[in-house]
Amino acid sequence: MTTKTAGKMGLSSLTLFSVCAVLVVDGLTASASIGPSSITWWLITLVLFVIPYGLISSELGTTYPGEGGIYDWVKRAFGFKWAVRTTWFYWVNVGLWMPAVYIMFAGMFAEMFFPEMSLWLQIAICVALTWLSIWICNISVDAGVWVTNLGALFKVVVISVLGVGGFWYASQNGVANEFTFSTMMPSMDSGLGFLPVIIFNLMGFELIACMGDEIKDPRRDIPKSILISAVIVTGLYVFGTVGILMALPVEEIGLVAGIVSTLRTLFGDGAFGQAMVYIIGSMALVTFVANMTTWTMGASRAAMEAAQEGELPEVFAKEDSVHGTPIGANVMTGIVSTAVILLYGLTSGESDELFWSIFAFSSCVFLLPYLFMFPAYLKLRMTDPNAERPYKVPGGMRTQVLLSVMCFLFIVQAVVLFIFPDIGAGTVDWNYTIPVALGIAITIGIGEWILSRATKRLQTTAA
Repeated sequence: MTTKTAGKMGLSSLTLFSVCAVLVVDGLTASASIGPSSITWWLITLVLFVIPYGLISSELGTTYPGEGGIYDWVKRAFGFKWAVRTTWFYWVNVGLWMPAVYIMFAGMFAEMFFPEMSLWLQIAICVALTWLSIWICNISVDAGVWVTNLGALFKVVVISVLGVGGFWYASQNGVANEFTFSTMMPSMDSGLGFLPVIIFNLMGFELIACMGDEIKDPRRDIPKSILISAVIVTGLYVFGTVGILMALPVEEIGLVAGIVSTLRTLFGDGAFGQAMVYIIGSMALVTFVANMTTWTMGASRAAMEAAQEGELPEVFAKEDSVHGTPIGANVMTGIVSTAVILLYGLTSGESDELFWSIFAFSSCVFLLPYLFMFPAYLKLRMTDPNAERPYKVPGGMRTQVLLSVMCFLFIVQAVVLFIFPDIGAGTVDWNYTIPVALGIAITIGIGEWILSRATKRLQTTAA
């Protein structure tokens, strides 16, 4: 399998893979909901978080290349227990995030084509898309890469249309929101509540390290692809956000239907406008599938490696004998996603609120491994100083500590603010916070149970 696919991912494929993994159209309306101050938050986050995070990911990915990614780095630094926790969070978040993405898919699809579509038909679409994603990830790496490359291109097109269309619309009809120095200054009330969305939208640059042997020249291409994709992604996010804000007042931006509403505003209700809404909206829907394919490919490979070491249940270790794909972890991802989708159907209420609750819950779980990644980077710098580092973050140890601490604190505040989004205003919505916090606690508890089983299994093997 290695010989067959080793040359499949060069610099261009890796860059498109990173763009597809990090650039998420489904989170664009949430970040635009901040208002004009989101532009400043994007720039602050780019300078203080994305650049240090990209540099650290480049060093770790080239120094310790392999399919384990964060799992492998944390294991080298802190041992298998923390590695098991890392892999569990990294893997399970995909199964928890997939329902939110496909709930948004079904909502957008219904908004565009079948406004009267019933809830359970939307649920059926979500389940079908879940297993379509799993099938793509199971059949071969080549198929997955093809889907992610197409998704990356579609994301660029969709966001570029939103950006260009927004500026064109504003030139003809006036700007929908006021862009002044005061409105663009970061507000502690609104900015704190939505800052986690910006952090979430910029995570995933390290995911290409999980592709291991599928990369033609990891030591040369990983740093380049991360830096190139970071510039592309941040620029597109800002451009798309500004475009939406040019066309729609902040109070009219819906989390689920915001993209469709923006497209309808930009192109109007005529025949051409309807056609553009269908075309660009459909491209956005394809990006949702591509994004889930990208993350499933990376996270399942990390889970498979951990399971093959006896650190996750054996079902995760199953590997396709022909394609080498992690079919066990992929199928388990589909089962988790399906269960959450059906639970959503049974407890359904207002779509924006439910989307946000599931999105916030899965995002918190997603961010937890990064709380281990940055300390692991520092630990490996100190305990493994003689390792060959094809790419090394500039500066002495004090610089590395500063960069790592900044990244760590960005992740901490994002987790806290996902759980307590109104804390900046001095209030807490317990009806929202308790379910999200409870879901996170249950997820952590399951991870600890898996860890205890893995510990006993390894002790038995050693005896």
